[in-house]
Amino acid sequence: MPKRLERWFYNHVAAWCVMFRRRDVAVEFYAKMLALDPGDALALASIGFNYAQQGRKREALAMFERVVKLKPDDAEGHFDRGFILQELGDHVAALEAFGKALAINPDHDRALYGTGLSLIATRRPEEAIAPLKRNTKLQPMSPYGWYQLARVQHQLGRNEETQKILDHIARFEPKVARQLERETGLRALPLE
Repeated sequence: MPKRLERWFYNHVAAWCVMFRRRDVAVEFYAKMLALDPGDALALASIGFNYAQQGRKREALAMFERVVKLKPDDAEGHFDRGFILQELGDHVAALEAFGKALAINPDHDRALYGTGLSLIATRRPEEAIAPLKRNTKLQPMSPYGWYQLARVQHQLGRNEETQKILDHIARFEPKVARQLERETGLRALPLE
């Protein structure tokens, strides 16, 4: 069987394994792709993703580090590496990785969100505002960036800004709005 067809086969079998929650078997097929080509960034990233889903974060990190060495201009690889570093509690390294992703793609909404989270975790709430605001512009209907932005604004004593965000979230994500109400003591304006 030609290598290209063999790789295609392994990739598709691995994808089916993931769908059926057999990540261990998927990793075996992605490893077969790597045996065909040790520089297969898709196989490395896929193994990393599956390791992360299995809670094998250090092993996932090793895969994403290989991805960024192979493809230093790949924003996704840097983001994935940053995400795992964040999960491991290394927010300084995560910020560096997210920064590399954003240097390649300034509109990488998840890297902006991750940057905001790591800035919050490193007690830099004022700095977290800009990336979170940019995230909410790119993802206006996602409650995650809005929620974190509201929490930061509240932490900084900016209740007027917090109230605006709370009222906005209440229009499309009432459960998140109620959570913010509990946390901040503010109340969303009734919907008309």
